[in-house]
Amino acid sequence: MTKYPKLSQLGRPAILPDSPEKAVLETVPNPQPRALYLVRFTAPEFTTLCPVTGQPDFAHLVIDYAPRAKLVESKSLKLYLGSFRNHADFHEACTLAIGMRLEKVLAPRWLRIGGYWYPRGGMPIDVFWQTGQPPKGLWLPDPGVQPYRGRG
Repeated sequence: MTKYPKLSQLGRPAILPDSPEKAVLETVPNPQPRALYLVRFTAPEFTTLCPVTGQPDFAHLVIDYAPRAKLVESKSLKLYLGSFRNHADFHEACTLAIGMRLEKVLAPRWLRIGGYWYPRGGMPIDVFWQTGQPPKGLWLPDPGVQPYRGRG
């Protein structure tokens, strides 16, 4: 860990943050900051709470970004996403909060998030957000999430 002494979570026991606001998103330097490439994280078991009923809501998140100087450290991202388990908000608010927080922390060339939410009241709600047009020449693979039909 001496190569990354400022990381406080990787390689150490870490407790799930009480809330997304208290979660720490850590970054590491991009080893190829001039290269145009895509980083993808998927969270097929993302959970949060309905702000009205308090019942759990489930989503399959796909986060794509083209980094500049920083990469998000994956353990800190997992802990951040896990902090939503006791957070009550609507699908749209959760999806946008994650995308906007990552944009603020990373300052990437480009970022998008797809929140593929499982049905609430019999209707799936899918939420998509991106920072703008993807850079020319960036390979964008299909997100790989099937249209709702049980999602799997």
